[in-house]
Amino acid sequence: MVRQGNIDNPPKTPLVPGFECSGIVEALGDSVKGYEIGDRVMAFVNYNAWAEVVCTPVEFVYKIPDDMSFSEAAAFPMNFVTAYMMLFEVANLREGMSVLVHSAGGGVGQAVAQLCSTVPNVTVFGTASTFKHEAIKDSVTHLFDRNALACSGLVLIADNGDNSNHVRGGLVLLAPGPCYARISSSNPPTWWQVEKVNPIKLYEENKVIAGFSLLHLLFKQGRAGLVRGVVDRLIGLYNQKKIKPVVDSLWALEEVKEAMQRIHDRGNIGKLILDVEKTPTPLMANDSTETSEAGEEEEDHEGDSENKERMPFIQ
Repeated sequence: MVRQGNIDNPPKTPLVPGFECSGIVEALGDSVKGYEIGDRVMAFVNYNAWAEVVCTPVEFVYKIPDDMSFSEAAAFPMNFVTAYMMLFEVANLREGMSVLVHSAGGGVGQAVAQLCSTVPNVTVFGTASTFKHEAIKDSVTHLFDRNALACSGLVLIADNGDNSNHVRGGLVLLAPGPCYARISSSNPPTWWQVEKVNPIKLYEENKVIAGFSLLHLLFKQGRAGLVRGVVDRLIGLYNQKKIKPVVDSLWALEEVKEAMQRIHDRGNIGKLILDVEKTPTPLMANDSTETSEAGEEEEDHEGDSENKERMPFIQ
């Protein structure tokens, strides 16, 4: 989204992207309490996370459980806090409900599926590219091709990148009482291209549409305390082995272009991690990244062919 300019007031270049990270505390401010040099931590950052050294206010920093790896920790905050707050704070997920999650193979989609399993008798319907179905079938009750919307769900959760057709179809399927919650889209204008979302109709049918931005909550609305409480509950679920971050692959900082292409091609299952200690891995001969003369990745919005899946670059 930042690379494509699909955010409000994008920062001027040059900039260092990235909103979450994990690592070891190297230095502390004079007034910082509760942390020591050498602590293993994960953190939210208002940009600048894709770096060897990161500085962030202490209210955005959390200690990592002893048995959580750094790559898992880097994949944990954004995905699971977003999924938790969408499900329990916005959509009020309860026993016996159904959830439809678009992009079920992505990081947030997998977090949603895992958190749904912590509530009794929740049915999870997921859409994903067909080549991902085998890998994620155990986390989702019913899987559908991402181009087909089919669910009589009570709660509708939409992940990044779904288009206006999904919004229209989801509202039609939504039963009275629940919520359509949406996190920031990879193509925000489609949200407002939905045909005839009538507030009076929402009132008459007891339906809700809600938006959610974790970054705005943290960095613009000052709700770090609320988020810390959510992180504490999530760490408790992790320690109980009820949730676990899904890491798709590890990449060196020099491989950002290839990592971005994997996301663009919808090839990932879970989170891609930039590892500052990793050395670049040579690409396979048939795994080159096609670029235009302007240096931008060639667009392919479908991404459903099995031959588009890239092998994880994990040593």
